[in-house]
Amino acid sequence: MMDAQNYPATLPLAQNVIDVLSKVTNATITTILLKKGLRNVWIRGSRPLKPGQKRIVGRAFTLRFVPAREDLATPASWGAPISTRAAIEAMPEGCVTVVDAMGVTDAGIFGDILCARMATRKVAALVTDGVMRDVAGVLTTGLPIWCQGAAAPASVTGLTFVSWQEPIACGGVAVFPNDVIVIDDDGAVLIPADLVDDVVAAAPEQERLEAWIMSEVEKGTPLPGLYPPNEANKARYEASKKA
Repeated sequence: MMDAQNYPATLPLAQNVIDVLSKVTNATITTILLKKGLRNVWIRGSRPLKPGQKRIVGRAFTLRFVPAREDLATPASWGAPISTRAAIEAMPEGCVTVVDAMGVTDAGIFGDILCARMATRKVAALVTDGVMRDVAGVLTTGLPIWCQGAAAPASVTGLTFVSWQEPIACGGVAVFPNDVIVIDDDGAVLIPADLVDDVVAAAPEQERLEAWIMSEVEKGTPLPGLYPPNEANKARYEASKKA
């Protein structure tokens, strides 16, 4: 495991990036990334713990669990220098904490106390392919959470916490520190850090195009040649923008 002092710092996210991505659906983002050859960007098994959670954009702050090993996964480990408690104290304001829980659904990774501390530190959201415990208490903390549901047993019954701010696999997606996570009712989508500017540049135009296509559908226009648009419909769309 890495020394905590060597973990990469979370980079600030420009306000214009947050502003644009906060107004673009995750469906649109996945379409843009698909056009760039990226298919595996949607984190599987990560659903809103509470309906109606707001749309969130933030840098990924990663945590990683491995299978439980009895000599390491003990209640005493919660007070160790490498622990979920220590990781929470390293989380910067505005980050989206992404936790690799290996898809384990019979051991809750966090409960109400840990989530309350994350909320106090102004963590933007928690995303995991695992589950939570103490759900009634967790919901009172106000921390937005996307996960697979709930389980009463503590994390150490099925998992061993090993590190933070390292590359992880969450819901079948490779997540690196400082990638950007966008979360809405469709779940969590990852934008690789190096592609954020490209997505931000392309997103408004993609949204405008799809809004125009929807308006054409509402007028009764057939889908072939409209979605995706052929050359004739592309010309009509460009004319509509000028108009």
